[in-house]
Amino acid sequence: MENKERTFIMVKPDGVQRGLVGKIIQRFEQKGFKLVTIKMLWPSEDLLKKHYADLASRPFFPGLVTYMSSGPVVPMVWEGLNVVKTGRVMLGETNPKDSAPGTIRGDFCVQVGRNIIHGSDSVESAKKEIELWFGEKEVIDWTHASKEWIYE
Repeated sequence: MENKERTFIMVKPDGVQRGLVGKIIQRFEQKGFKLVTIKMLWPSEDLLKKHYADLASRPFFPGLVTYMSSGPVVPMVWEGLNVVKTGRVMLGETNPKDSAPGTIRGDFCVQVGRNIIHGSDSVESAKKEIELWFGEKEVIDWTHASKEWIYE
């Protein structure tokens, strides 16, 4: 049975600059998740402050906003069974040094300040992040041809 759970994944400026967008998309596709929207943009500080509002009181917040607004990002939405939890496992730990080989951060990152990717930490966060970054008409509801080969 296919699950319509969605998660928000964003390749950060360092991931874009290093040419890792395709490799990240490939991992989610190979897992069996369905891409329902994607775009590239240079985010404004205002958008980033809304996105990271829960971190506003942290000492690293100004640097985070500066870093995230330093270049283009690639936000996207993936759909599938347990995609939020599984997506987080695929990303690895926030700090790459704690990430296992085989995870995105374990394979491609060295420092926490350049960890190339963001992923929603809960279904509720995913919903908020998707609404913040995408308009309702930007998220496409479609059926993937391989659905019957992925879901029982």
